[in-house]
Amino acid sequence: MRILQIAPIWETVPPPGYGGTETVISVLTEELVRRGHEVTLCASGDSQTSAELFSVFPISLRGSGLLDSALQYSLVHAARSLRLASDFDVVHNHAGPPSDLVMGLCHVTDAPLLTTLHNQPSEDTGFIWRSYNGWYNAISQSQLNSLGDFPNARCAGYVYNAIDVESFPYRATNDGYVLFLGRLGPQKAPHLAVEAARKADVPIVIAGKASSWDEIEYYEQVLIPLIDGHNVRFAGEADAATKRELYAGASATLVPVQWEEPFGLVVVESLACGTPVIGFPRGAIPELVEDGVTGFLVEDVEGMAQAIGRLDVIDPAVGRADIEQRFSPGALADNYLAIYETMLEEAGIATGEAAAEPDHGLAV
Repeated sequence: MRILQIAPIWETVPPPGYGGTETVISVLTEELVRRGHEVTLCASGDSQTSAELFSVFPISLRGSGLLDSALQYSLVHAARSLRLASDFDVVHNHAGPPSDLVMGLCHVTDAPLLTTLHNQPSEDTGFIWRSYNGWYNAISQSQLNSLGDFPNARCAGYVYNAIDVESFPYRATNDGYVLFLGRLGPQKAPHLAVEAARKADVPIVIAGKASSWDEIEYYEQVLIPLIDGHNVRFAGEADAATKRELYAGASATLVPVQWEEPFGLVVVESLACGTPVIGFPRGAIPELVEDGVTGFLVEDVEGMAQAIGRLDVIDPAVGRADIEQRFSPGALADNYLAIYETMLEEAGIATGEAAAEPDHGLAV
């Protein structure tokens, strides 16, 4: 099958540090290539892939310091990527909010187009969504339930994100600290993770990035005063190798999320290392963590602190096995290939390939 993957150009694919969307795009692209599909990835020029790479700008916008001018670069990226669409069986768009430019330009091509909602749709792009005539999918049941009605689009259900499971080291023992890893902003609330660790009298390591102005303000005014270098240590924006070490060494990863997060790749990465997750039951977190089995779902900071003291009842091998089954590159590719085949069948396009059976998490 000939497949065009369109990534945002905010980050490289895969990202050097934090970047959930770009991580998933890389996992899917590499698995599709491994299976023999003809794949072109539209992404920043510094991306690394075994697919054919198409780029309109040599480095990611964040790497070039051009985030304030993102709209013009993203617009050219979207337009020139879609110009390639006629050469492919399926176009898979991952470049969604905040501007939803590929969706806005969908009418320039007749190629079957799928948009994956790695983030929630923005109210500012409501007209684009109402006029979008392609397919779309959510990344969790929770996100799918939260979406409104898009009258001209076709819903392909939800497909869970995935990781390169084998690249995450499994450890049955830990080094005694708890971990927060993610964006450093009020929605992710690392200050609540610090509060829980202090109540439980255990050290905590914080790793992540602050990119937007509100995140930078939060980091400087709320988080920095909490960091003492001993009981509360800041590891910066961990690269791929460092974050794996941090996961593997932690007794638990804390996820005190303050919004209805559509997925939560940190949860999956942590469990892959055998590290339980203690999180608030917001958004998709209850779909990823089995309470009392792979971690704990708690309602507040006090509950999080108490759960830290009960980690000995969690078998880390169970979490690893769950990730291998539900969130592997193979599961991800199977689900998306099933959607692609459904799209092509509806469009009357034959590829000569048998459609995969949809796994849980896919409804077409």
